[in-house]
Amino acid sequence: MGIAATGLLTLGYFAIASHVLGEQSAKRIDLLWSVMFVIISVIYRPVEQLLSRTIAERRARGQAERSLRIPAAIQAGFALLFLVAALALHGQLVDHVFDRYGALYDVLVVGTLAYAASYFARGWLAGHEYFALYGGLVLMEALARICFPLAVAVGLASGQTAVAVGIAAAPLVSLIVVPAAFARQGEERSHAASAQQGPAHDADAALAQAPITADEAEAALAGPGAEGVQEAVAHPGGALSLRHGTGFAGWVSGIMLSEQTLLNAAVLTVAANSRSALAGVVFNVLLIARAPLQLFQAIQTSLLPHLTGLDARKSHAAFNRAVRVTVLAIAAFATAVALGLLAIGPFVMTHLFGQHHSYNRAGLALIGLGMGLHLVSGTLNQAALARNRARAAACCWILAASLFLAWMLLPIVDDQLLRTEVGYAGATAVLALTLTAVYRSSGRSAPSAAAGEAHSASTDRAIAR
Repeated sequence: MGIAATGLLTLGYFAIASHVLGEQSAKRIDLLWSVMFVIISVIYRPVEQLLSRTIAERRARGQAERSLRIPAAIQAGFALLFLVAALALHGQLVDHVFDRYGALYDVLVVGTLAYAASYFARGWLAGHEYFALYGGLVLMEALARICFPLAVAVGLASGQTAVAVGIAAAPLVSLIVVPAAFARQGEERSHAASAQQGPAHDADAALAQAPITADEAEAALAGPGAEGVQEAVAHPGGALSLRHGTGFAGWVSGIMLSEQTLLNAAVLTVAANSRSALAGVVFNVLLIARAPLQLFQAIQTSLLPHLTGLDARKSHAAFNRAVRVTVLAIAAFATAVALGLLAIGPFVMTHLFGQHHSYNRAGLALIGLGMGLHLVSGTLNQAALARNRARAAACCWILAASLFLAWMLLPIVDDQLLRTEVGYAGATAVLALTLTAVYRSSGRSAPSAAAGEAHSASTDRAIAR
């Protein structure tokens, strides 16, 4: 419920801001949000995904949690890189992006740095499957953010700066759930320490001390799941290496940049080519996709550790069933949204945002269908990451984003809003098809459940040795 409310509260933040600010001020808030979330998605979400996958895989294998120094170092490096770039581009950002409003630049810098801690916490919570606390974190963030335009609406504050400050304050407020997460982990460790005194602890000790034959070691390193076993042998105890961590984060950064291109390239290209408030209208239309995507982003975060655990345990039938059920649910949801937009989309958009624009109902329905294809792609993307196919997934996203950007820059369709709607639907269709091909090829290369079970004894003994 907390995660579902987050999407609605985010939609509410921009709806209220649109009513309490003028068109140009609301447009600058939209641009601030777009620029910030392109940045934080590209530089911070990869570490969130890395943490989530690494912790979930270790927990599925029954291994102890290792130091978080490497993910923390990668996150800190990304934050420092952003700060250096922001300081170097101070004049350009203030003058050409924020129309000489220096306060918006300050919000961008402070908010982006604050999100480094927020996204690190999200990855840690997701990897441990503390999903109630994860939901609490994103809910607190959305609640804190919407309080600022509400304060302007009731007269406690005024102006675009008061509305914008909520974007920077929200990630800091959300961190109040972290102490509760540490307390819960402490309780779990206490219970685990008590349980290890029983017969299971003796059995594990006997397995670890049992000699391993050369044939067992060779079979474990050459059979199903060999990649995971080889990694465990190469990195004793399953410790994450800097090379592997930065490589995974690098490919996921490409995925995140491509996703943000799909969501924000239209806003930025329209803003560059039009002096009217059309960029704000395009942003509001893409909120049809953005609001469900923000909700589903949390579901994706829970899906990744779940699929990673299933893959680590060789539960391939359950893995495929989880993906299939999620895709079917998305298809039903997207169909309902597209039909609703076709019926009452223009009426809802006009009254929700208070902007008198002539919306094309068929174009809005295309955004709804594109949103569904985007969500399906997100599901298939998590399946690829769980199977350690980040590079293949990144290539699919980069292709789709490049096609969409080229489409927006070419005046094939004169109406820029309709160009956005057609281009988004087409790009997400390409993305879903290519990721489906990656998913099917991964499924064919995965060992059968029976083979995985038959091989598990040799694998476990090799890791223990």
